[in-house]
Amino acid sequence: MELKYDISIVVPLFNEEESLLELYSWIKRVMDEHKLSFEVVFIDDGSKDGSWGVIEKLHVEYPNAKGIKFQRNYGKSAALQKGFEAVSGCVVITMDADLQDSPEEIPELYRMIMEEDFDLVSGWKKKRYDPITKTIPTKFYNWAARRITGIYLHDFNCGLKAYKNVVIKSIEVYGDMHRYIPPLAKYAGFDKIGEKVVQHQSRKYGTTKFGLNRFVNGPLDLLSVAFIGKFSKKPMHFFGAIGMVLFMIGFGFSFYLIIDKIFIDQLGSLISSRTEFFIAMASMVMGVQFFLAGFIAELIGRNSSQRNVYLVEKTLDVN
Repeated sequence: MELKYDISIVVPLFNEEESLLELYSWIKRVMDEHKLSFEVVFIDDGSKDGSWGVIEKLHVEYPNAKGIKFQRNYGKSAALQKGFEAVSGCVVITMDADLQDSPEEIPELYRMIMEEDFDLVSGWKKKRYDPITKTIPTKFYNWAARRITGIYLHDFNCGLKAYKNVVIKSIEVYGDMHRYIPPLAKYAGFDKIGEKVVQHQSRKYGTTKFGLNRFVNGPLDLLSVAFIGKFSKKPMHFFGAIGMVLFMIGFGFSFYLIIDKIFIDQLGSLISSRTEFFIAMASMVMGVQFFLAGFIAELIGRNSSQRNVYLVEKTLDVN
């Protein structure tokens, strides 16, 4: 794919009509000051307000303000994935549309990618203007993510990030995996990951679009991305290992019962009435089930290459 711009900026949004004009003007001023060619791809994730109308007006006046409108709300991960597919800049920046991410950070993020050769640079909102109900769970999730993924970032979920173009073309973001793009990039072979302290703005318009479900989805997605990164190409190594251990435990108990019945307790109680018998049976059955699960996962993994499909209603000058 031909790279046409220095920077592509992907902005996922949902009901953010008040902030879009101000955001684009701010981005344009910063890019012009640093003489960087750029495009902004707004991904309207099924907004119910006038967000798409604002994007259309921007595109008429500024052709590098582009847009994709989903037919319905799919979530931030779907919006980012569609934006990644459309962009053609050497460096790709992601940022939120609510003006809490400062475009002033973009030139330095761009420099870190181009001059320091990072594959990915993640923003760190060291000083946050979020309520305590959001900051405390965020600290816990970041701690857990560091422990599980081995990537030592302070703020995995910061919307302001920079990537080499090849990175975003090599990964697929789905479900709620937007929180864990750095691990996805690492597991794809891009392990030079940096971090930059970025300015966090207090929310100027509207309200947050994330509800309490993030407290459930976050840990589950973290476990998913850790499992996928380690075992997506070899699920038998996970399921088969557990199955083998369980089967051997069951076999060991069975062997013990047989030896005990033949040489020690010949006239004692029936084998089927002993606790060890049920442990042996349950372990062997579960072991076989885990082994079969690994075998089926191997078959699915080797034959599945279909990506998620998101229904796009309208586009503005994107590939």
